[in-house]
Amino acid sequence: MDSRTKGKTVMEVGGDGVAVITLINPPVNSLSFDVLYNLKSNYEEALSRNDVKAIVITGAKGKFSGGFDISGFGEIQKGTRKEPKVGYISIDIITDLLEAARKPSVAAIDGLALGGGLELSMACHARISTPGAQLGLPELQLGVIPGFGGTQRLPRLVGLTKALEMILTSKPVRAEEGHSLGLIDAVVPSAELLTTARRWALDIVERRKPWISSLLKTDKLPPLGEAREILKFARGQTRKQAPNMKHPLMCLDALETGIVSGPRVGLEKEAEVGSQVISLDTTKGLIHVFFSQRGTVKVPGVTDRGLMPRKIKKVAIIGGGLMGSGIATALILSSYPVILKEVNEKFLEAGIGRVKANLQSRVRKGSMSKEKFEKTMSLLKGSLDYESFRDVDMVIEAVIENISLKQQIFADLEKYCPQHCILASNTSTIDLNKIGERTKSQDRIVGAHFFSPAHVMPLLEIVRTNHTSAQVIVDLLDVGKKIKKTPVVVGNCTGFAVNRMFFPYTQAAMFLVERGADPYLIDSAVSKFGMPMGPFRLCDLVGFGVAIATATQFIENFPERTYKSMIIPLMQEDKRAGEATRKGFYLYDDKRKAKPDPELKKYIEKARSISGGNVDPKLVKLSEKEIIEMTFFPVVNEACRVFAEGIAVKAADLDIAAIMGMGFPPYRGGIMFWADSIGSKYIYSRLDEWSKTYGDFFKPCAFLAERGSKGAPLSAPVEQARSRL
Repeated sequence: MDSRTKGKTVMEVGGDGVAVITLINPPVNSLSFDVLYNLKSNYEEALSRNDVKAIVITGAKGKFSGGFDISGFGEIQKGTRKEPKVGYISIDIITDLLEAARKPSVAAIDGLALGGGLELSMACHARISTPGAQLGLPELQLGVIPGFGGTQRLPRLVGLTKALEMILTSKPVRAEEGHSLGLIDAVVPSAELLTTARRWALDIVERRKPWISSLLKTDKLPPLGEAREILKFARGQTRKQAPNMKHPLMCLDALETGIVSGPRVGLEKEAEVGSQVISLDTTKGLIHVFFSQRGTVKVPGVTDRGLMPRKIKKVAIIGGGLMGSGIATALILSSYPVILKEVNEKFLEAGIGRVKANLQSRVRKGSMSKEKFEKTMSLLKGSLDYESFRDVDMVIEAVIENISLKQQIFADLEKYCPQHCILASNTSTIDLNKIGERTKSQDRIVGAHFFSPAHVMPLLEIVRTNHTSAQVIVDLLDVGKKIKKTPVVVGNCTGFAVNRMFFPYTQAAMFLVERGADPYLIDSAVSKFGMPMGPFRLCDLVGFGVAIATATQFIENFPERTYKSMIIPLMQEDKRAGEATRKGFYLYDDKRKAKPDPELKKYIEKARSISGGNVDPKLVKLSEKEIIEMTFFPVVNEACRVFAEGIAVKAADLDIAAIMGMGFPPYRGGIMFWADSIGSKYIYSRLDEWSKTYGDFFKPCAFLAERGSKGAPLSAPVEQARSRL
C-alpha cells in the first residue's frame, strides 16, 4: 500500500461467480476517500465482467467497517483536501452504483458495522452477520450526520421509532437484535460468514431469495400524519436534551424530507445538510475532541521510546471510602485481582459493601448477570495489614487528603511491597514530592488521580514527578486503557491539571455573589452554557468539607490570585454541609431534588461584611454572556499557566481533561479550544479590565498577556517550555 494512501479494497472472483470485495484500512477498515474510490473501481469492474454473477462486500481481519474516516472531515474543514461533497458518495457511489446495480450484493458483517460502514451495508441487497457484531450510526456524537444514506435507509429497514432511537442516542445494537428488527437477514458463525453470504447472493440471482432495495421499502414506515407526530416529539426531546446543538435537528429535517417527499429527495437533503454541518462550531469542537482523546496516549519522551507495558497481575488499594471503593470497582470490572486495605473491620466491611453495591446496581439495570456479579466480586479480597502486599504489582493510596498520613503510608509501602511495585496516590491536590519525601523509591511514585465516582467517570490523570520513570507511566497508561479510562499524563503541581485549572471557577462565582450577583442565576447560566450543573450546585454535591479542603490547598499555594470567600465556612457553622445534610446553597427534599433557599441571603451578606466588599450595581444585573465570561475566563487564565509551565505537553490534553474531569461541554471542544474560538485578544482585554477594577484574581498571566497582545492562538505549542514531563 502506498504510504500516501489511506486504505484500499481488493477483489477476488471465485469459481462460483461471486466477486468478494474486501475493505482494508486498519484498525477498523474505516472508509477513507481512497477506500471508497477503490470500492467504486472494483464494483464497476465486477459489474462489467461476464464471469461475475453477484458481489459480496466484507472487511479484513474480523471487522466490516468502523465508518467514514473522520480525518476526512478534518481535512475538508481545514481546506487541506478538496473532495466532492460527501453526499456525492452517498448518491453516486452507494445509491446509483451499488444499490441500483443489475447484479445483487450482500454485506458480510463481522465484528462491527458502524456509521458509514452500516450505511454501506444497508445499500446492499442483504446483510449477513456474525453473532455479537455491533451495528449503529454514532455520527451525531461526532457532530456530523449519517451521510451515506443512513437517514433514509434505516427507518425503512427497522421502522421510524427504532431508527430515531439509534440515530439520536448513537447507541449500537447487537447483530441478534438487528436480526429481530429486520436490519440483518441472518446471523451465522464467523467460520460460515463468507460461505453463507456467497450462497445468499447466488440465491438472489436465482430468485430463491428476495432482491430488496432498502431505499424502496415502505412497509415499516408509519402513515404520514403519524410519522409527523413522532418526528415532532423527537424534535422536542432533542431541543430539551441538546439545546446548544443544531446538527441533530438538521438530521431530523433530512429524515423527514425522505418520508414526506420520497427517498431520492431525502438523499439530496441529507447531502445538503451533511455539507452544512461540517462548518458548524459545535461540529468543529466535537471533531477536535475525537482526535484529541486519541492523542492523550502519545507522550513525548515516554511512549516513543519502545517501552512495553509490564503485566499488572494484582493491585492493592488503601482506603475503602467513596474513591477507594470506586477504583476497586473499576479494576475488578476489568478482571484485575484487588486487595482492599482498611484500618479496622468496620471500615473494611463498609468498603467492600460499597463495591458490592456498585456491582448490584449493574445487576438491577440488567447490564450484569448474577453469575458475572459473583465472579467479579470474587476478585476482591479485604485486608487489615500489609502482609498480603508482598506480591502486588501496583498500590493505589486513596485515603483522606492528609499529608502526614499519606507520607506514613508510602514509607510503610516501601518496606512491604516488591521493588518493582508501582506506588500510586489518588490525591487530587497534594504535591506528590511531599507525599513521597520519606521514601527512597522516587522513580516508582506516580499520581493516579481518578474522578468521583471512579468506576463511572472516564478520566484518569496520570501525574508524573521529576523522578517518575517512563516505564511506570507506560504501565499506568496500559492499565488506564484496560479499565476503559481516558488517561491524560500531566506534571506534578498543586491540583495537577483539572483541579488547578478549575479552582478559579468556584472562586469567581463566589466573588460575583458577594458583589451582588444572584447565585441561582449564575448556576442557571452555567447550566445553559452546557455544564452538568452550576458551581453552587456542584459545591453542594461534593460537600463543603471537600470544597474547603481543596480551596485551602490553592489559597496556601497561590495566595496572590485566589479569592477567599467566607460563605461556605459560615454555612458550615450552622451545620450545613451541602446535599448530604439537605442544606447548602440549595434545600433538598427526600428525593434529593434541589430548590433555592431564601435563607442563603443572610450568609452572603455576612460574608460580604467580613470581606469588606460592596455590592457592585454592574454585577447585580449581569447578562448570561457576562456571567459565563467572568466565571470561565479566569479558568482559561489558569489553564494558560498550566500549559506555559509544561504541566501539560499539549493544549488538547487540557481540553480532554476539562471535558472528562469537569464536564466542560464536549461540543465546545474543551477549555483551550473554546478560548481560541473567542480569541485571545478579547479574553486578555476583559481580564485586564476586571483586574484593574476588582484586583489580582482576574490579572492575566504573562502567557495570556503575550498571546493576547498579538491575537495569537492560546493552544499553539509552547516554544522552549521547560516541561514538567
